[in-house]
Amino acid sequence: MSTLKKTSLTDWHTAHGAKTVDFAGWEMPVQYEGIIAEHVHTRTQASLFDICHMGEFLVSGRGAMAALNRLLTQNLETLPPGKCRYGFMLNESGGVLDDLIAYCLGADSYMLVVNGACEESDYSWIAGHLPAGVKLENVSAATAKIDLQGPSACDALETLLGGSWRQLKYFAFQAATFDGAPLTVSRTGYTGELGYELYLPWGKALTLWEKALAVASVKPAGFGARDTLRLELGYPLYGQDLDPKHTPVEAGYGFLLGEKDFLGKAGLARVDEKLVALSIEGRRSARHEDKVATMSGKVVGHVTSGSFAPSLGHSVALAYVTAESAEQGAFVVKAARADLPARRVSLPFYDKGTARQKLA
Repeated sequence: MSTLKKTSLTDWHTAHGAKTVDFAGWEMPVQYEGIIAEHVHTRTQASLFDICHMGEFLVSGRGAMAALNRLLTQNLETLPPGKCRYGFMLNESGGVLDDLIAYCLGADSYMLVVNGACEESDYSWIAGHLPAGVKLENVSAATAKIDLQGPSACDALETLLGGSWRQLKYFAFQAATFDGAPLTVSRTGYTGELGYELYLPWGKALTLWEKALAVASVKPAGFGARDTLRLELGYPLYGQDLDPKHTPVEAGYGFLLGEKDFLGKAGLARVDEKLVALSIEGRRSARHEDKVATMSGKVVGHVTSGSFAPSLGHSVALAYVTAESAEQGAFVVKAARADLPARRVSLPFYDKGTARQKLA
């Protein structure tokens, strides 16, 4: 573990009994009291997640909007200050280099939040596609990101920061202060529940973390619960469900792409495989790279993400299968110890989340 990067909270995690793992080169907590307990707490109250491994870039200067609009699938022309939008950065053939959220800070001023494993490659790619006069700054090392997720997250946030936060809408953000330092609070969420992302200086993360955990309804949660929570919604994980070999259309996100032009758009016409959602009876889970076959036994794809879904009481999975087999209603997952019958279903697997609820 000594060669892994640490967040400003890593020592706190280990001191409080967290089991840590290598995640994208970072030493990150996978669980504290247990994945299912942390999953249930997030669905019913509120949990705190250390997401400081994520990357943050600032892009600014005359022409920044036009340049990013060509580079990202998000339509930044319709994104006003104070709003953020999820989308993709593609290679020339339409494959996904990363999925990311673009924050509009002002005219020709943006923050991009990227996956930690893609930080260096994303920075190089963006730098190579920006015109002279547009500034790109990697502020990841100076920026901490802590996520507060769960139905009681707004109440907890108001206790933590004071004032009312019920006016902050889904995929909007607002500037604030914490302990004398600048703080950005956004409302997006990767768990399907009401959730907030807190961006602040790296050195202030531990103070905020401990103060948030002093709120009665809030407990820490690790990446194990974060994975089961996002999978129940069918949200993709980069490197498993999204990768440079597959397009957003193949991954089921064609509806986000709109009509504007962007790098890689010509490659979206290629649809060799499709990502399908599979429901599996019982607790036995499909695993990443398990083969997926038709009922006649023909292998047509592989599992990208799979887990027992605590909110549902059975297992679920995402899998890439050939385009011609994607509309079939039944498959067999060839797991390590048994063949698992699987039904193709629509997403989300879990539809009772509070992420979009109106608070004001």
